[in-house]
Amino acid sequence: MPLFDTHAHYDSGAFNADRDEVLSNLPAAGVALAVNPGCDVESSRTAVALAEKYPHIYAAVGIHPEDCAGCGEEDFAAVRALCRHEKVVAIGEIGLDYYWAENPPREFQQMVFRRQMELAAELDLPVIVHDREAHGDSLAIVLEYPEVRGVFHCFSGSPEMAAELLKRGWYLGFDGPITYKNAKRAPEVAAVTPLDRIVVETDSPYLTPVPFRGKRNDSRYLPYVIGKLAEWKGVTPEEMTDITWENGKRLFRLEE
Repeated sequence: MPLFDTHAHYDSGAFNADRDEVLSNLPAAGVALAVNPGCDVESSRTAVALAEKYPHIYAAVGIHPEDCAGCGEEDFAAVRALCRHEKVVAIGEIGLDYYWAENPPREFQQMVFRRQMELAAELDLPVIVHDREAHGDSLAIVLEYPEVRGVFHCFSGSPEMAAELLKRGWYLGFDGPITYKNAKRAPEVAAVTPLDRIVVETDSPYLTPVPFRGKRNDSRYLPYVIGKLAEWKGVTPEEMTDITWENGKRLFRLEE
């Protein structure tokens, strides 16, 4: 079965030396689909350009909480315009990040997040949510927009938070960190997540799974994430590959 990497940043400078080689070879490596989320207007435009060039790449467009400093009406208008592109499948990567002290103020992040949730509601698009050390506020804000659905990328919240999102129709993204020795909460989250709400991601070039941790990540390492999830959920890797392929297509409305 083909693989669907629902979150990979191929616009990153980490791929400047060999981007075309990596992306051109993904289908031969079994990766039939990937979504490249933007983190600001410039990277969102690059994501759209990559989606135009490669049939198996789709784009999401949005403003990441780490990159939202100085964000204003011009930026929101640019994201709105990019959403009209036929290969834009979501608004993202959006959300809250309280981990880094130097990030924009929390209230400003929340404003930017809400503006993009409003846009998703208006345009009827799914969202890709980044939530780092901001679980309570991230959940509270998405609950303000009950008509919006999407995925919590690289989900790191509690099983209780997961259950609340799942009850409301959200998907949860699982990445390389589930293969790390310190992944204590991830098995508990996987246990409460139905098979039809799991999507797999690499977050390339970041979060490389064991045994390649420390190297640049790309979508070809997705089977290591799938293998760990399959073990936890009591299915074969082939079944998990099939399940997450269908889930990704349903999330981003790519059903044939």
